[in-house]
Amino acid sequence: MPTSIKLDMDTKTRLQRLATSRQRSTHWLMQEAIRQYLEREEQLAQFRDEMQTAWDDYQDTGLHVTGKEVFAWMETWFTDSEAQTPKCHH
Repeated sequence: MPTSIKLDMDTKTRLQRLATSRQRSTHWLMQEAIRQYLEREEQLAQFRDEMQTAWDDYQDTGLHVTGKEVFAWMETWFTDSEAQTPKCHH
């Protein structure tokens, strides 16, 4: 679907310079920039939703894992003595 975008001269110049150095078209760079932006924003929205759900669950149950417990567990990752995921508690 064709879409147009108005860019200021400085942005156009920078885009053209980058396209030339990357041996890509300006069109490709704009598509890639938009794709990456959308992906990042969608991931951020998903993270926010998950955090809200976690907060709501905590408010309802009081169950939690402390940061200290999580960091201790993470320090065992990729070792011969990798620990089990910490259990939630009050």
